[in-house]
Amino acid sequence: MPNRLAHETSPYLLQHADNPVDWWPWSEEAFDAARERGVPVLLSVGYSSCHWCHVMAHESFEDDATAAYLNEHFVSIKVDREERPDVDAVYMEAVQAATGQGGWPMTVFLTSDAEPFYFGTYFPPAPRQGMPSFLQVLEGVRHAWAERRDEVAGVAGKIVRDLAGRDLQYGEMRAPGEGELAQALLGLTREYDPQRGGFGGAPKFPPSMVLEFLLRHHARTGSEGALQMVQDTCERMARGGLYDQLGGGFARYSVDRDWVVPHFEKMLYDNALLCRVYAHLWRATGSELARRVALETADFMVRELRTKEGGFASALDADSEEEVPRDAAGPGGEPGEPQQGEGEGRHVEGAYYVWTPAQLTEALGPEDAEIAAQYFGVTEEGTFEHGSSVLQLPQSEGVFGAQKIESIRSKLLGRRGKRPAPGRDDKVVAAWNGLAVAALAETGAYFDRPDLVEAALGAADLLVRLHMDEHARLARTSKDGQVGANAGVLEDYADVAEGFLALASVTGEGVWLEFSGLLLGHVLAQFTDGSGSLYDTAADAEKLIRRPQDPTDNAAPSGWSAAAGALLSYAAHTGSEPHRAAAERALGVVRVLGPRVPRFIGWGLAVAEAFLDGPREVAIVGPSLDDPATRSLHHTALTGTAPGAVVAVGRPDDELPLLADRILVNGDPTAYVCRNFTCDAPTTDPRQLRRALRS
Repeated sequence: MPNRLAHETSPYLLQHADNPVDWWPWSEEAFDAARERGVPVLLSVGYSSCHWCHVMAHESFEDDATAAYLNEHFVSIKVDREERPDVDAVYMEAVQAATGQGGWPMTVFLTSDAEPFYFGTYFPPAPRQGMPSFLQVLEGVRHAWAERRDEVAGVAGKIVRDLAGRDLQYGEMRAPGEGELAQALLGLTREYDPQRGGFGGAPKFPPSMVLEFLLRHHARTGSEGALQMVQDTCERMARGGLYDQLGGGFARYSVDRDWVVPHFEKMLYDNALLCRVYAHLWRATGSELARRVALETADFMVRELRTKEGGFASALDADSEEEVPRDAAGPGGEPGEPQQGEGEGRHVEGAYYVWTPAQLTEALGPEDAEIAAQYFGVTEEGTFEHGSSVLQLPQSEGVFGAQKIESIRSKLLGRRGKRPAPGRDDKVVAAWNGLAVAALAETGAYFDRPDLVEAALGAADLLVRLHMDEHARLARTSKDGQVGANAGVLEDYADVAEGFLALASVTGEGVWLEFSGLLLGHVLAQFTDGSGSLYDTAADAEKLIRRPQDPTDNAAPSGWSAAAGALLSYAAHTGSEPHRAAAERALGVVRVLGPRVPRFIGWGLAVAEAFLDGPREVAIVGPSLDDPATRSLHHTALTGTAPGAVVAVGRPDDELPLLADRILVNGDPTAYVCRNFTCDAPTTDPRQLRRALRS
């Protein structure tokens, strides 16, 4: 019989609706029930494309005996971290402070006042490699709760007090200067992997926001070292297994240092950010590889993540079904090792994407299979599990001919399409859709792909129609055209504003500038503390044990960094001094953290580059947006590399602020470039405009 999660809209929560565990969604009623029963709370946090979340669900939450123990001795709450990033952030901070590490599934035990007292992540069904079993953990927590309640309450109270004392203090809130950005570059150079690209060791994550900083730093200073790190990293990622060589799009991360074997889940935010990085790399260098990857990634998002309502789904799972005999070895190589599902139809990580030589022969025939194996790096030994290989591009297609390779790729993609596909989390997250809007709008404009711009407009329209209420307050998520109950957090307001500002520059439609202004008005009113610091939740949001506040960029830009960028761009578009001042104050955290931990504040550093450069304000006036000369100037402005430059295009009588008092020179379409209250002479020549945006 379904539990309470059957009434939720989150795909992750719905995956647990048929568990024998008597799950509650995050709610005051759940804590009231724990208080009335006198039992502790189990908080389990995960997300729908999380491999180990699926494993623990199968091993423990689908097990009748484990569920019976939970139901008798605990109130169990299940949270989708993508719906409630505030809840996730607060308790993940506690987990990391207590254990030195974190991850998902996150397992936290709470008092009925939501105060944490015991932490963990994945627990196996039986003791393994020094880890206790999940049932042993439950028994230990129950005994402590029953026999040492005062001690448990003391631990919980101390944890909450310690968290409250971790408020951020950054002194004078002002933007970083040349010195701090140079120190950040030096720090990145020290952590750079010159043999493989990227930063640090395994697992290796795509450093999209750091790459944006390096591209902007190169554009502003001419640093060839910064550009080289971007070029080498982008090429290694695009040629490795992290990138889907058949269908486009990037996986979450590489488990090795060489970008060979990915963790196969595909996230919307990764692909939106990387699409933009590769488009900006093409803008800086003209790289054909960058152009191809940007377009293929954009096409992947539209083809595989767009929902029927016009938004973009959150993720594709890492796992998919594979036909495997019951007595076959599991992915770890040991027969009988626990996997999600049994026998035929079990779910295996990467099953949709990997190939053996035999599978290539079956799909292509012997001759083309040999070519495909050489081109994509498929070997008898394999690069993944059970002799299968993740497709890579170890060599150029020129050896075999572009037409032959395209034919092979098309056949393999068609054959792969007949395999059971990974599950899709159809939840539309406002922030990540904002990132997708910006990426698709720019990529479509750069490469004359109006269909991509239309896809961006469709997602933006959904955000306005469904996620924004009559007061321009944002809802965090929607699914199947039904808006979720959770309020938007700072990253939602900031990333959606970023997407709308990109649309304003690409389309010349002032309504997107107006919508971004409404959202940023809420940022200033609800998310700031008056001194320059920003909070992740609004002042009137649900009160948790701590108001989350994290300025560091992780898998996506932090709300703090994203807000600084959107505020700065809006100020450049409108001349608003309050927005620019708020952006400068927000960048104070980058001045402190940039030289220390540049890998974890990449978007903040990128925004700081724009601040130092102006950013430049470009106004294009012409008789109409369809006029060829106007379009040429507009395209030149959009593909200029000046960090964070904003662009307005329209007729002289349009009501965009940057177009005010701009006239046509000799009746011809004209470009105006300004920064720091100083304007260059207007020009009608695209070549002169390009030079103005590259110096």
